[in-house]
Amino acid sequence: MGLYTSAIAGNSVFILQVMHPAIGTVVDRRSSFRTDPLGRAARSFASVQTWVYGGRTAIEEGKRLREMHKSLSAVDEEGNRHHALSAEPWAWVHLTGFYAAVTAAKYFAPAPMTEDEEQQIFDEFLQLGRILRVPERMLPASIPEYWEYFDDMVANTLVPHKVAHEVLGQMSEVPPNVPKPLRPAVAPLSAVGGRIGRLITVGTLPEAAREKLGLSWSAADERRLRLVAQVIGRSTPLLPERVRYMPIAYRARQAARAQERLEHALAHRPM
Repeated sequence: MGLYTSAIAGNSVFILQVMHPAIGTVVDRRSSFRTDPLGRAARSFASVQTWVYGGRTAIEEGKRLREMHKSLSAVDEEGNRHHALSAEPWAWVHLTGFYAAVTAAKYFAPAPMTEDEEQQIFDEFLQLGRILRVPERMLPASIPEYWEYFDDMVANTLVPHKVAHEVLGQMSEVPPNVPKPLRPAVAPLSAVGGRIGRLITVGTLPEAAREKLGLSWSAADERRLRLVAQVIGRSTPLLPERVRYMPIAYRARQAARAQERLEHALAHRPM
């Protein structure tokens, strides 16, 4: 969960989230995704890491997020008011994370995820959902039930929301908070990164979502994605641990090893 590669499908998941009419409306009116897209992403990933590795802090993070979203509501073009904490959108935001984890592992992990690993991640997502006070009735009881829920949401609830198209359009643009003097130098990097990012984002969306958004995807696109994924998957294990893992996850791994060493020393102390 803490590898940077586990977040590589983050944009496609954000698009799945804003394709929900309620989430798209609230994000359109209230989110910082236009003015600070990188900051928004960094805060989101830090929050996820806190849920996973934060111990007691994870409970406080869940409370903080609910409090932060309590006042978030917006009215769509048809005059319908949507609330961020309504049960269905609140659950959808959380549960798309399991899709992200499975999809990232499918394409970008050094080795395929085993059934036991997938079950462990699913169980962790259920626990995290309870920390976030997702209603129990919205939490699928098993992985097969999850995919039934997910496919039904994509087919019957998600819409081609304008925010989803806007996120895709942003990908090759220089982030708005880059200082003006640096923008000409950053523009070529943004263009290259945007092309790769769009390939990954569109390719890691479910086919039904691509069709709703009118996004084409060919066999050649899939081959390009798998080539990029292969490079990422094979090179990631060669990087230092500090570079492979997000900061909170890296520190948590260090702390776990330190605890193991302490327990070993205590178990072998002179008696």
